[in-house]
Amino acid sequence: MTDLVDIHQHLWPEPLLGALAERSEAPCLRLREGRWRLRIQGEPEAAIDLADHDAAARADLVRADGLDRALIAPSVPLGVDALTRAEAEPLIAAYHRGVAALPDEFGAWAAVPLSDPDPSALEAWLDAGFVGACISADALAGPRSLDHVGAILELLERRGAPLFIHPGVATASTCERPSWWPAMTDYVSAMQRAWFAFATWGRPAHPELRVCFAMLAGLAPLHRERFVARGGLPSFDPNVFLDVSSYGDRAIDTVVREVGVDQIVFGSDRPVVGARGPGLGDALEAAMRRSNPARLLGAAREMVFA
Repeated sequence: MTDLVDIHQHLWPEPLLGALAERSEAPCLRLREGRWRLRIQGEPEAAIDLADHDAAARADLVRADGLDRALIAPSVPLGVDALTRAEAEPLIAAYHRGVAALPDEFGAWAAVPLSDPDPSALEAWLDAGFVGACISADALAGPRSLDHVGAILELLERRGAPLFIHPGVATASTCERPSWWPAMTDYVSAMQRAWFAFATWGRPAHPELRVCFAMLAGLAPLHRERFVARGGLPSFDPNVFLDVSSYGDRAIDTVVREVGVDQIVFGSDRPVVGARGPGLGDALEAAMRRSNPARLLGAAREMVFA
């Protein structure tokens, strides 16, 4: 029987936590007054509860959620993938090494350093059992950006492995902003740009690539009428999926009415957002957790870390 899957969680394993704590510039962890604090570009410094990244406790939560497996994604807003190769490599290696050692309840998406998107390095991680690659939405925002990561997309397409598109680094600002500002502005607009850019330039170049957009692509599918009114051509893409992370039943139901049940997959974004309970009926909830992730992941769903 196909597993029940959460395709979008974050867990910082010990090697990555150690590498972040050794840094003096963002992204980095700093211990102040007995609490760990995270510094990343474009967002206020924030306290981090390392208990959220305890592997055994998180494995218990996977089972408590009624799931068989959760896929760990790189925390792209940290900005690790956008660092120079010399800075990015130790952090990305620490992420891969750490998540590959997690309990059996977890699988993972591979990270890609955008300064030097090397398909041979990604191929090695796919061979080791990573289900696909996670890339920042900003890296897919137009034809030039898509060309830059074209070799990565070609490899995923050839291997039958999916691409997971996740919000990236927030725009830096000198003005005071509430903590929720990047999530409601930068993240949403970046996901919408990536949605329309992939449909316009990415899909013609990679016709068989399976793609999943985090956070319902910032609700980009709901702009279809406006898109058509401006001269866009409506289309249905069975190889594009949307995870429901950070949205509730009302938004999910509305997107389902636009794209259909078969394109929606369950992603909790834990521990950033707690897992939502089933609320849209047994059939849709089962599709989001079982049959749709199976189609998104394809053969990759059977992979385990070597």
